[in-house]
Amino acid sequence: MIEHRLGWLDLPSEDAAQSAVARAAELVRLDLDRDLGGRRIILLGMGGSSLAPEVMALALPRTAIPFTVLDSTSPAAIRAAEAGSVAGAIVIVSSKSGGTIETRTLAAHFLKRAPEAAFLAITDEGTPLSREAAAPPYRGVIHNDPDIGGRYSALSYFGLVPAGLCGVDVRTLLARAAGMAEACRSTSPEENPGAALGALLGAGAQAGRDKVTLILSPALAGLGAWVEQLLAESTGKDGRGLMPVDGETAGTPDEHGPDRLFVHIALASARGRGDYETARLARSGHPVVRLTLTDPYDLGAEFVRWEVATALAGFLMGINPFDEPNVQQSKDVTQELLAAYRRDGRFPDRPPILEEDDVALYGDVDPVPAGGIGVAIASFLRGAAPPAYVALLAFLSRTTAAAQALTSMRKAVRERFRVATTGGFGPRYLHSTGQYFKGGPPHGRFLIFTADEDADLVIPGEDYTFGTLLRAQALGDVQALRAGGRRVLRVHLREPSALERVEAALQAALPRDG
Repeated sequence: MIEHRLGWLDLPSEDAAQSAVARAAELVRLDLDRDLGGRRIILLGMGGSSLAPEVMALALPRTAIPFTVLDSTSPAAIRAAEAGSVAGAIVIVSSKSGGTIETRTLAAHFLKRAPEAAFLAITDEGTPLSREAAAPPYRGVIHNDPDIGGRYSALSYFGLVPAGLCGVDVRTLLARAAGMAEACRSTSPEENPGAALGALLGAGAQAGRDKVTLILSPALAGLGAWVEQLLAESTGKDGRGLMPVDGETAGTPDEHGPDRLFVHIALASARGRGDYETARLARSGHPVVRLTLTDPYDLGAEFVRWEVATALAGFLMGINPFDEPNVQQSKDVTQELLAAYRRDGRFPDRPPILEEDDVALYGDVDPVPAGGIGVAIASFLRGAAPPAYVALLAFLSRTTAAAQALTSMRKAVRERFRVATTGGFGPRYLHSTGQYFKGGPPHGRFLIFTADEDADLVIPGEDYTFGTLLRAQALGDVQALRAGGRRVLRVHLREPSALERVEAALQAALPRDG
């Protein structure tokens, strides 16, 4: 019901937020005035429970306490997050439903790995997590307003408590947010920043400009992932939607199709390259929206602006912006695959259409061309043109090398086909753009990367491992996408480093592809 999704319209008071942070600090015995890096914080959460805290920790002034977000079931990602001492860490287990499979299994792992760590839960009242966190080894639980949906929860306790424990000044953040919230109550569109942006987004969608391409100041780069989830989950349904494009390198005007709407979000102190790029795009006829932040604490205002704008754009498009009807699809198929694995000891899957050294392809290329992996992937992409888009999605640890390989491939694909591209890591994207991929316009082509990892990790209390869960999530999304008529090519790597070889092969094949 929509009336139970509108709690985000009422911001918590600065005093209430500060009190929640102080209570959380007391529960985990963190001295906010003195503990400036002697401890570390590990946040276990997915989607709305992790993206806003990550943005704030990256962009806002704060103390030196190390802050890690773990939103992956990749064994390599888990080992990287727990590298060093976990015993003295503050582990925040954050989940609105209190039963999200990734957060639940990660919490079980860390509770067994380091039961002496300071565990704190953030969830709605009455959830399984709330009940579990009422007893040791948890130190306590912070309950959030249940009328706030996950992707609209940036300025709820899901966002503010982790940020506050990192030393972010939540009072200043909320003061900026309150100023924007007041402006967004204006009945005059010219004086209402949220309504103005929402109207532009809605008009863009009606004109076919439905690829909302973000150009961000480097210091604000993390904001893109938060906007990405908000737009994709709120509007990507009923065969319609706004596709956010985050992390795509800016190209020349003729490298972009007529389905683009550019939004340049910049700090006032960081004007320069982005202004040149967007001015060039605007001169060529592409619509460009420019938003300027006085300083990083204006993030509070941007959270409000984008939440109001997204809700309004959804209604202008005839879409309910507060549900996510397709998110459950991949979850259901994942559970079916895990059941099959328990029964048969393996996953049901198609045979590969091509194998080459340490890479195998599964999926939609018929006939398979001669020339190797790169040529086969290029053949899969052949014919892509706006309003189509290409998604490169990796069920791998989110390393710098893997991210760079995906970015490089996105750039090559955009230059060759002029299509919008998006990239992401699973299972993180399942709680973000996954709704748009299955519920939005059926124009996507999907490259999904999976890999064998050297060392797996057992999930306490389960009869499957993290590696098994990650593979089930990948195959589950492949099946859900195909069931919706999407074109999918799975690229399986014998080891994660083979992604760089696939990148090189695709780069070599695309210029020759006719």
